[in-house]
Amino acid sequence: MTRKPWDLTFTAEPAEVAVLRRLMRLHLGIWGLHEVTDEAQLCVSELAANVITHVGPGTPATLAVSMNGVHLRIEVHDPDTRALPTLVDTNADSEGGRGMALVDAVAERWGVQLQLDRKVTWCELATGLTSPNGHVDGPGVRRAEALLASYPDVTSPLRAGPVRLGRVATEDSVITVIADFLHWLRAHGCDVDEALDRAQVRYDVELGNGGDGFSRASTV
Repeated sequence: MTRKPWDLTFTAEPAEVAVLRRLMRLHLGIWGLHEVTDEAQLCVSELAANVITHVGPGTPATLAVSMNGVHLRIEVHDPDTRALPTLVDTNADSEGGRGMALVDAVAERWGVQLQLDRKVTWCELATGLTSPNGHVDGPGVRRAEALLASYPDVTSPLRAGPVRLGRVATEDSVITVIADFLHWLRAHGCDVDEALDRAQVRYDVELGNGGDGFSRASTV
């Protein structure tokens, strides 16, 4: 899977934060990084809120998201090189200063880069990826790949050699395997619709319980 960097200009306003969170969830879903969505949304919220609070509402800013190896990198650019974010030791009665403390709690690392015309506040999240263009190596994924590697009637991406299958071709191969299993269930007198329902329920439960490292937390 190719995860190309993307960026978005926005105006530092509270209403924009919810939009940034939704876009982050959408893009991470496309990238197959569901398991870090909650942490990424929190970081986006706090980095954007930091601009609103310390630089000022209405400030033009940019959100930039990319991969740094197997880490997800989130950057917020703003034009003020003086208002630097700091990590504050807050207590239960503190009303402010929690933003970077929250980022520090969920991110593997964070920092600030000063350029001639802007400040870049960034953080990086561990993703659980096996390689920059790989996938999260959950147990369900490993079992499916082992099955595809040994299945005789489909072109498995693991047997493709130097030629990498496109996403559509790989998806068609997986669908072929699923269809064959449905034929097997029917031939053995099983209720195919009931089996599909049970599989969907188990899949949803595993996502909710983090069985493959995924999360189904609601969007904000």
